[in-house]
Amino acid sequence: MTEDARRRLLEGLVDYAGLFPPAALSMADAVARYDEYRRGTHAWALGKFVVPVARLAEFESAAQPLLGGGEAWPLALIAGADFGADIRAIGEFVRRVAPKAVVGAIEVKGSTRDAIGMIATNAALLRAHVPDAFDLYVEVPIASDPSVLLEAIASHGLCAKVRTGGVEAGAFPTADQLTRFLGACSSHGVTFKATAGLHHAMRGTYPLTYDSASERGTMFGFLNVFLAAVFTSDGLGPADTRALLEERDASSFAFSSSGVAWRGRAVTAASIRSARARTATSFGSCSFVEPVADLSSLGLL
Repeated sequence: MTEDARRRLLEGLVDYAGLFPPAALSMADAVARYDEYRRGTHAWALGKFVVPVARLAEFESAAQPLLGGGEAWPLALIAGADFGADIRAIGEFVRRVAPKAVVGAIEVKGSTRDAIGMIATNAALLRAHVPDAFDLYVEVPIASDPSVLLEAIASHGLCAKVRTGGVEAGAFPTADQLTRFLGACSSHGVTFKATAGLHHAMRGTYPLTYDSASERGTMFGFLNVFLAAVFTSDGLGPADTRALLEERDASSFAFSSSGVAWRGRAVTAASIRSARARTATSFGSCSFVEPVADLSSLGLL
């Protein structure tokens, strides 16, 4: 069925980051909405609940009445500048909430090889405190060539995280920078996730915040980014990857029972499944409603 390839691309794709701008919801509101989405029609496309380590106690208090009523809540924890200091807090939190919530990912910034090495050392210590099988994502800058950092990430068996936007036009990388990042991840065998600026399915110009007077800017579409990752892992070259990232015509993507085609090129459903597991896992979004609405308007849900 046609939906097979779509589902393989979209399943668990959206990590819910309602606590973060531009939504910046209260903990109570973000937790309530995530609980609602988990019980909704499109729950299969929903990923982890994203929460900073510094706000774990607040999360625990707000979510306690909702935890334990079904499957465990999967969490993505955002570590602070002092990753080492967060280890004990994470371990203690896990002991309190397990098995009602599980840590599926921990995310931390690292902009040098030395910083990545220290993160890897702390990760080894953290695994002694956290029984869950979590992935550790290192957010790297991509304004300059990130290949050296991605090589270090690969050598330590970690994952990468890329910032694809923000609430200001200057927060968005260029298509060339993102193309280079995708190519380097593919070359080094690094799994990545994305964050920020991916509320919409397709590349286009949109308001950058929810303010009625918001500045508008050109955003990447999450379909563009994740299909670019799939096609790149399948051998697509840099020039075509850039063109795919900048594609604005949704009709250029043709899903079928066997996979997806784009302008004369195609990848199989099996390749999509492999890429989602090993190359591009998810993206953080402060909205779940917007991605779902966009997909619905395009006839993809």
